[in-house]
Amino acid sequence: MSSPQNTAHENRLAAATSPYLLQHKHNPVDWWQWGPQALAEAKRSNRPILLSVGYAACHWCHVMAHESFEDAATAAVMNELFVNIKVDREERPDIDQIYMNALHLLGEQGGWPLTMFLTPQAEPVWGGTYFPKEQRYGRPAFTDILREVARLFREEPKKIEQNRASLLARLADKARPADKVTIGVSELDAAAQQVGNMFDPVNGGLRGAPKFPQPAILEMLWRAGARTGDARFFETVEHSLDRMCEGGIYDHLGGGFSRYSVDERWLVPHFEKMLYDNAQLLELLALAYQRSGKELFRQRARETVEWLAREMTTPEGAFAASLDADSEGEEGKFYVWSRAEVEQALGPDAADFAVQYDVTAAGNFEGHNILNRLKHLPRSIGEGSQIGAESQRSIDDAARFSMLRGKLLEFREKRVRPGLDDKVLADWNGLMISGLVNAGIILDEPGWIAMAVRAFDFIAGSMIQGDRLGHSWRAGKLLFPGLASDFAAMIRAALVLHEATGDRAYLERALAWQRAFDAHYADPDTGGYYLSADDASDLLLRPHSTLDDATPNPNAVAAQNLLRLAVLAGDDAWRAQADRLIEGILSTAERNLFGHVALLNALDLRLRGAEIVLTGPQADRFAQAALKLPFLDRIVLRAASAAELPPTHPAQEKLKAAQGSAAFVCVGERCSLPVSGPDQIAAAVTAMRGS
Repeated sequence: MSSPQNTAHENRLAAATSPYLLQHKHNPVDWWQWGPQALAEAKRSNRPILLSVGYAACHWCHVMAHESFEDAATAAVMNELFVNIKVDREERPDIDQIYMNALHLLGEQGGWPLTMFLTPQAEPVWGGTYFPKEQRYGRPAFTDILREVARLFREEPKKIEQNRASLLARLADKARPADKVTIGVSELDAAAQQVGNMFDPVNGGLRGAPKFPQPAILEMLWRAGARTGDARFFETVEHSLDRMCEGGIYDHLGGGFSRYSVDERWLVPHFEKMLYDNAQLLELLALAYQRSGKELFRQRARETVEWLAREMTTPEGAFAASLDADSEGEEGKFYVWSRAEVEQALGPDAADFAVQYDVTAAGNFEGHNILNRLKHLPRSIGEGSQIGAESQRSIDDAARFSMLRGKLLEFREKRVRPGLDDKVLADWNGLMISGLVNAGIILDEPGWIAMAVRAFDFIAGSMIQGDRLGHSWRAGKLLFPGLASDFAAMIRAALVLHEATGDRAYLERALAWQRAFDAHYADPDTGGYYLSADDASDLLLRPHSTLDDATPNPNAVAAQNLLRLAVLAGDDAWRAQADRLIEGILSTAERNLFGHVALLNALDLRLRGAEIVLTGPQADRFAQAALKLPFLDRIVLRAASAAELPPTHPAQEKLKAAQGSAAFVCVGERCSLPVSGPDQIAAAVTAMRGS
């Protein structure tokens, strides 16, 4: 809701009956209700009309009210240049329908708040939805819009409609001042196109060798596909995942991905396995399966989690850091095969297995064989497969090769194993906890979520001092204090678990950690975070990189956390903090955007994330449908009753407005009407995104 205002001043809305209009009676804006008197005043004064339409449960209506309509300076511009009319769309759906249709005809996306500029005769000229008070992310400031629209009415009244294109061009200039780095949707699309052109059309991944999985870049392309509707972005990601899943970088017997491939084909891995790579790839495999239905992606996800449970889970339920590449002093010795060993283990089935997994007498790597299925993949994006993947072979055939792989795995277990680094790192565990939950929801694997809960409970119980995290735990010893990466990843894990389960304890934990994070790691000059704490005593200086590494930069993860906290905790101050962080880093990252891909991914969430608020006695049933939407760009808040939310939470208005159970959907600072059935949520999100 809007914050309390000075009650000494009341405008005309004090005489309204609508609770929504009464919320604005203390605005310094000289509001009119829709009616003959307001329209007559526009004609008499020959001023254009600024029409603002909203409803009580519309979160972004309240945000715009708080930012602009409660601001005396903004109100002064509105009062001088326009006749300002406020409408409750639930009270006057007829007016709303007329001008919402007009907005669509003008080529703009609809939603609430609806902000329309009309001639003094109430004819629609141009408009939009939410406009920020300050210029941000390629969007002009609200007062810049007001002055430019009023100028056109004043100086070119007979050409106002023809000048719409000119108006948009001038506003675009104001939204991208020459002295400020501005990145919005168009810049995100252009950056994704540039990155997509750098991908190898035959082997997938970025061109050349060595090849790293680069999950953040794959996520960037996936988001671009969702944002633009261009299937080529999805296909580029899926092609790369195909090659990784069938290449030697994947362990076809034990599951899990190695760190990187030394060649351009994903054949020869650097054989170490890192927890963080597998966490990030697990999420991408789930997304790719959800879109394509390709069984390969689900199979690799399941095998990777089986490896995690079998080889990487500590007795306490957390996850170990890594497996070494070497055993017996030789890199990869544990993983490679001779043809004779395969024949010894599989007997008469060895010949068929060798065809499927590229096993020859000469070998494919320094006289040895790295198991892979690359020969059975299409040569490039869009080409058909020579021999189908397991999902396309008969069930009996798939079961047979699964059995043979099991035999080889049993044979391999007799070898000297690579070393296990069994320390528990809070940041890497946070990544895996989130990966297990997000993938578990999509793939209907509740056991994965249970694994995530157990790991989270260990870290939240044994790797903390007060509200502060440590970084590393092993053999009962905690390395303290933790790093920014620990806070960012574990706050994300807490929020993912809160969305998945509805358990408010996870949200409270995330809030406590975020406050500690801000208290000990924040850099007030940039809005970002130092890597080390302010009381870390053994450092010459505090590192402060904003670049991504093999994992997303903690500043980028923190930005997404803040955006989710704004919705889940009901406090827009978190969103303002995210804006300061994103804008502060982008201003210094302009020359190296591709080193800040994870931050661009956070910006995508900021610009088009779907906020889904679920209310009423069936909120949990609605949540099951909402959670099935891709996790990259949705935030799910469930509240069966008002008692589950703080009294000041903006979703309280939704609870008051809802008749029974309902979903409220906001995308990109625009809100839909309430959705009455869980099966309608996905369509509402799609409609709000205009795709």
